[in-house]
Amino acid sequence: MGGCGDEGTSLVYTPTWVVAAVCTIFVAVSLALERGLHHLGKYLKRKNQKSLYEALLKVQEELMLLGFISLLLTVSQSLIVKICVNPDAMTHFLPCSLSTHPLEEEEPSTIGYCGAKNKVPLLPFEALHQLHNFIFFLAIVHVVYSVLTSLIGIEKIREWKKWEESIVQENFGSQQALRPMVTHVHQNEFIKKRFTGFGKSSIIVSWLQAFFKQFYASVTKADYTALRHGFIMMHCRGNPKFNFHNYVLRALEDDFKKVVGIHWSLWVFVVIFLLLNIDGWHLYFWLAFLPLVLLLAVGTKLEHVITQLAQEVAEKHVAVEGDLVVQPSDDHFWFNRPQLILKLIHFILFQNAFEIAFTLWVWVQFGFRSCIMGRLPYIIVRLVVAVFIQVLCSHSTLPLYALVTQMGTHFKKAIFDEHVQVSLVGWAQKAKKKKSLARRYSQGGSTDAPLEIQTDSTGKATSSQT
Repeated sequence: MGGCGDEGTSLVYTPTWVVAAVCTIFVAVSLALERGLHHLGKYLKRKNQKSLYEALLKVQEELMLLGFISLLLTVSQSLIVKICVNPDAMTHFLPCSLSTHPLEEEEPSTIGYCGAKNKVPLLPFEALHQLHNFIFFLAIVHVVYSVLTSLIGIEKIREWKKWEESIVQENFGSQQALRPMVTHVHQNEFIKKRFTGFGKSSIIVSWLQAFFKQFYASVTKADYTALRHGFIMMHCRGNPKFNFHNYVLRALEDDFKKVVGIHWSLWVFVVIFLLLNIDGWHLYFWLAFLPLVLLLAVGTKLEHVITQLAQEVAEKHVAVEGDLVVQPSDDHFWFNRPQLILKLIHFILFQNAFEIAFTLWVWVQFGFRSCIMGRLPYIIVRLVVAVFIQVLCSHSTLPLYALVTQMGTHFKKAIFDEHVQVSLVGWAQKAKKKKSLARRYSQGGSTDAPLEIQTDSTGKATSSQT
């Protein structure tokens, strides 16, 4: 492009076979990607994987946003490189010290239009191109990383299917008559593993136990059985054979499409990082520990919720008739909001993907020994932390989230099968129309109003009589 100082000739002096070959390659790759995503979507719809199909659509939205950003940068680069500023303004807030790359050794692309005015470009063409590459790395790595983590977590949850089948067999099989009618609470396996005793000291012990429990056997069959029974007794008392495993799996698949997206607030985080990535601050190193701390806090909280459920039962009862029943409640979660856990996991996945993307981008763009990359010990620590976060989140935290967040006051819309959800939504819309017509033609206050069933932005199913 004119004014950029790039080597080579204009397109009008480039052989046509070169232009045609390059265009063919780009078009072929783009069509192959588009067709691949299309057939993947058809496969997911054929397998009735609606949630995963919606997640795929979310990925396509992110790719579309990436394409728009790429187009915007490409179209506006000739204007951006002509924005000139005084040289003194470009000597502060630098990622690398000027001693490693003096201004007088800048490429010819920084001279020219702004050089004639004794100024420098606000963002040189090469820097603009590197920023373009960084956004590409970030979007692709985030999508791939989130998909990989979520799929591993889903496969981990599928292993609980044998627990579900075993519980149904024990409760409704031939051995049901042999089971005791009274459960001694403190002899129950769930209570023995989770109950830490009475008094203030037990609170500290319970938090320490919750912290270390997330690293090994984060969810046991006893945990799954107790939480499953508590959920059914609160929300599905009339259906004791309710398939809790399928419900948890569907709920996680619904949340999956939220995880693969990049919310505007996450882009704000990227901008803040780019602003504060100053030489000598080593922000890229300390930032690697942020998702680790958050992940450990989330995992500890989820484990402690299970412990709290056990504590409540153990403190109130010595023996109960029938099976032990825990009491789900939003009070066990931060700010009484179970959905806050998903937002934290989303941020953790994005921030860790950001760390990986930034490292790969610096490695490819500037080399392994670049001043931005930092010292070798810093690099090793960051990579080890990133791998640890990925393993812990996919194998422990994500399955914990899928199970424990069902212990809130409300159930999620995934409790209904897909055709039931469609029927309920249609019925609710008809009820709204009847309600509006009744208000329009009624002259006095009505005593009977239709029952509304809605699903809010968090996926909770609620009903109200208005």
